[in-house]
Amino acid sequence: MATEAQGEGSGLVFHPMDQFIVKPLFRDIAPGSCNPAAGMTDGCVRWYEPTNVTLWLALAALIVFALFVLGTRGRALIPSRVQSVAELTYGMVHKMVEDVSGKDALRYFPYVFTLFCFILFANLLGLLPKSFTTTSHIAVTGVLALSVFLGVTILGFVLNGAHFLNLFWVKSAPLALRPVLAVIELISYFVRPVSHSIRLAGNLLAGHAVIKVFAAFAAIAVVAPVSILAIAGMFAFEVMVAVIQAYVFTILTCVYLKDALHPGH
Repeated sequence: MATEAQGEGSGLVFHPMDQFIVKPLFRDIAPGSCNPAAGMTDGCVRWYEPTNVTLWLALAALIVFALFVLGTRGRALIPSRVQSVAELTYGMVHKMVEDVSGKDALRYFPYVFTLFCFILFANLLGLLPKSFTTTSHIAVTGVLALSVFLGVTILGFVLNGAHFLNLFWVKSAPLALRPVLAVIELISYFVRPVSHSIRLAGNLLAGHAVIKVFAAFAAIAVVAPVSILAIAGMFAFEVMVAVIQAYVFTILTCVYLKDALHPGH
């Protein structure tokens, strides 16, 4: 998925989607050198190779660990800036879980909190120069969404048994419509991991691609000032998107968790 734009006489060529290519960390691969159908496998990324995705996922995990474990070891009465950020984040997610899923969902708060922090910092790290936005890949967001989907589904059956199926049976509807609504509810339930993952990946991919397009025009003197202003505005917008998308992913997780705990509501 490479987009080309070439200005007449200017030689301007840019590929906004190149920033999302998965590359090995310790060897260079030539573009187009991975084509298994033609017997060209030297340029393919092997499953056991550390890649730019591996690196930036690990950095996101390390930052979460540094902020919430190392940064709060002292737990001073007058908190430091790092401790204040950690406590505010903790309090916000704790309130979200309690308000959306109920007090009985607080036992699952550590998972929800870890999910929010990991996605947040993975999103923000993707805004650094020369970085890689891991959450722009459906392979990453799909695993996160699928873990939530399978987790709440298994939890729903473990806690409620067959009564978990009441989630799909709309008792408030007329009896004749209930089978039809049950099918619709069932389809919408299984679509959850798809929408959950695509929403996050799609928003980040689109925003970063737009920034790359604006950056390419910064090389043209006539439009450079407008391009730089557009980049600055888009970057600020992407910071907001990074935070909002982490919040949306987490609050949807809380909604799904509530369905698992209280399928009759």
